[in-house]
Amino acid sequence: MTGDSDLICIGAIAGSFGVRGEVRLKSFAAQPEDIAAYGPLTTEDGARSYDVTLTGQTKNGLTARLTGITTKEEADALRGVQLFVPRAVLPALPDDEFYHADLVGLEVVDTGGAPLGRIKAVLNHGAADLLELSVPGTSETVLLPFTRAAVPTVDLGAGRVIADPPDGLFTDG
Repeated sequence: MTGDSDLICIGAIAGSFGVRGEVRLKSFAAQPEDIAAYGPLTTEDGARSYDVTLTGQTKNGLTARLTGITTKEEADALRGVQLFVPRAVLPALPDDEFYHADLVGLEVVDTGGAPLGRIKAVLNHGAADLLELSVPGTSETVLLPFTRAAVPTVDLGAGRVIADPPDGLFTDG
């Protein structure tokens, strides 16, 4: 069994597509269609593994067949399941790109070193990635644009991100 850090979330099942067991697939690969080229995808616990055959494109994703899934009900039951691949099968990234799994949990500090929060999730609603930060001492989250201007430094080695958030994003109450 590989350690959790050796697995990267490469996609998620958004639900069924049609009546023959196809699924709507969100791909987190840099080139979305590459998700089918990385070999079998597994659930986070490694209990289930699927070969992916892409069948088309749909709004905000791809359509695909997964081995062993042949009915709409089976496909529906997988809605929300995240799919993982071993880090070793993924290509190395350029210096300014990061796998979402490497960012979640990192501490975020401002340019003066004051803590802003921790990365809870990496979201993408179309235009650009957003970092969802858990704000210390509250149950609130803040969405920080994941741009070079707002996040000039990502230091995976130190486990932290230095942010220069837009004015007004973090208010004092």
